[in-house]
Amino acid sequence: MESAMKPILIVGSYLSPYVRKVLACLEVKGMAYEVDHIVPFFGDDRFSRLSPLRRIPVMVDGDLVLSDSSAICQYLEDKQPDPALLPKDIADRARARWLEEFADTRMGDVFIWRFFNQIAIRPSVWGEKGDREMVDRTLKEEIPTVLDYLEGEAPADGFRFGSTLSVADITIAAFFRNAGWVRFQIDAGRWPKTAAWIARVLASPPLAKLAKIEDAVLRVPIAEQRNALKAMGAPVSAETYAGPAPRRGIMPV
Repeated sequence: MESAMKPILIVGSYLSPYVRKVLACLEVKGMAYEVDHIVPFFGDDRFSRLSPLRRIPVMVDGDLVLSDSSAICQYLEDKQPDPALLPKDIADRARARWLEEFADTRMGDVFIWRFFNQIAIRPSVWGEKGDREMVDRTLKEEIPTVLDYLEGEAPADGFRFGSTLSVADITIAAFFRNAGWVRFQIDAGRWPKTAAWIARVLASPPLAKLAKIEDAVLRVPIAEQRNALKAMGAPVSAETYAGPAPRRGIMPV
């Protein structure tokens, strides 16, 4: 009974779009949670057992461990259906899952690994120079293709499936938050519906609340981020799966 009363534990960095997605869903549902704020490369051997791909987020809820953001969000939806993160209509639900998948895979590849990783992660974690040619090609070719697609999906007002925020809205907007930190902005003249849509999602209460926490640690050295979060009253876990030094995962980056 005691373990059932414990908050859900989310292992991962507040600055990750995949973690942001899960935390925003928890906020929408008003579910109690704690965050073990770690950059995934710093996870220890116990973290490897939780997340065999050494990716974040990881969710621990009692005896259940999940290490994929979509699986976690679906679990949260099943565990507490109201307020819903998926629309009621069966076709819309399928479409929302597709858009979530598009964001996690295509947008993750383009905005995180080809763009944000080269500008921010490689220098800050590994002390490496990013691939400038890849960044330029991504800005010129890959990102416009993604935005062209999103412009066709973007609603004229509200959110993608009406007036209620969905997991699809959250997942897509989460990647633009990271892109903004490395000075990317959607060209509202070329993609007006997408720019307005993403702005509405990022201004929604769950994501605006998380943004304040993210901003407080964005420029804090990795080793000091956990203490900075505690100082501002963020729900940081007492224990951590972090190790002292970074190591690469088994997946290519």
